Amino acid sequence: MKGLTNFNQQRIAVYPGAFDPVTNGHLDVILRATKLFDQVIVAVTDNPSKPATLPAGDRVKLLQKILINYPRVKVEYFKGLLVDYLKRKKAQVIIRGLRAISDFDYEFQIASMNRQLYPEAETVFLMPDESYTYLSSSLVKEIARLGGKVEGFVPEEVEKFLQKKLKK
Repeated sequence: MKGLTNFNQQRIAVYPGAFDPVTNGHLDVILRATKLFDQVIVAVTDNPSKPATLPAGDRVKLLQKILINYPRVKVEYFKGLLVDYLKRKKAQVIIRGLRAISDFDYEFQIASMNRQLYPEAETVFLMPDESYTYLSSSLVKEIARLGGKVEGFVPEEVEKFLQKKLKK
């Protein structure tokens, strides 16, 4: 049957995103994914529609430091089409986080396009804990730029990094 996965192979999921910066909501989704898959690859990329605040290398290093105690989680940078990256990694699952119903329309379009480009791939939507449904990287950056505290919204390492990076 088309699209049926060999159940003996390792279940690899890719969680793509800019993670600019990574939030506690992102981490919640990553940890939820580790309960479902043998390996989770956090695939850091650049969002062409938004200039990055933090360089990609810094985002990768921060995530690696934060996730060091999770051996089944790997953090990498990638460029190009997500489906090409999935094929290179022999992954067939894309993880996407849904915070609110407003995310669904956009995410559904992306999932449908990815399915057209790579029919073997499935998109799995995970919802973060309810306490993170309002949280976004954009909001965190805005709060940090304006001198506000982002404690509780991002890991401590990210909070310190933002304080240094966005200090005026």
